[in-house]
Amino acid sequence: MSIFTVRAAWRCGRGLALGLSVTLGISATALSAAETAALNQLTKAEQDAGWKLLFDGESLAGWRGYQKDKPGRGWRIEDGLLIIDGRGGDLITNDQYQDFELQVDWMVANGGNSGIFFRASETEKYIFLSAPEMQILDDAKHRDGKSPLTSAGANYALHPAARGVVRPAGEWNHARLRVAGASVTHWLNGQEIVRYELGSEDWLARKAKSKFAKWQAYGVASKGHIGLQDHGDRVAFRNIKLRVIADE
Repeated sequence: MSIFTVRAAWRCGRGLALGLSVTLGISATALSAAETAALNQLTKAEQDAGWKLLFDGESLAGWRGYQKDKPGRGWRIEDGLLIIDGRGGDLITNDQYQDFELQVDWMVANGGNSGIFFRASETEKYIFLSAPEMQILDDAKHRDGKSPLTSAGANYALHPAARGVVRPAGEWNHARLRVAGASVTHWLNGQEIVRYELGSEDWLARKAKSKFAKWQAYGVASKGHIGLQDHGDRVAFRNIKLRVIADE
């Protein structure tokens, strides 16, 4: 049995409940047949609005490892899900983006930790030395969940997320990230939870008091890669969609 054995679960209309509960010790929200068929697809309205899929549910086309020419072996695709088992390294888009909206569904195992990076530069040894991060976390069972600054949805270690919004391990969360110039907004499960301005007096003051203070490249790029973090835990992603923001 693979890390995420989900094929039987899809066929019986129970979503991830069977496979993930067996292999990860977590339960998952059931999916209807219609929801299963709609995985990693764009509606006509989304297409008309300029959205595109960053993950088609079948391949890792358009993605590679950070400072590598292909994805790490720990990243895999099973039944329309992009899965990391903690042995793949950080994953980034081939393309770079400046102003955009991103949507993604994510699910973590018990105590799981990951993140969504943006405007990442490969000039640094590690992705987190340049790229701000929208935190992905099991708030209930990971120590970072004790602080709003490092809980699910936060601008990691700088701007706290609203509490009580994240769903528990084994359930899908829907993240939305909007980056337009210096303005950044995080949504989780349909609720705005963080808003900040890169390079503002407030942002600079927070950075100066954080572990990022000495990292000269952190948060300064106007364009860069989107990244999914491998923090050593098992995490699943689906419905990864992006819309480039033109002048508005």
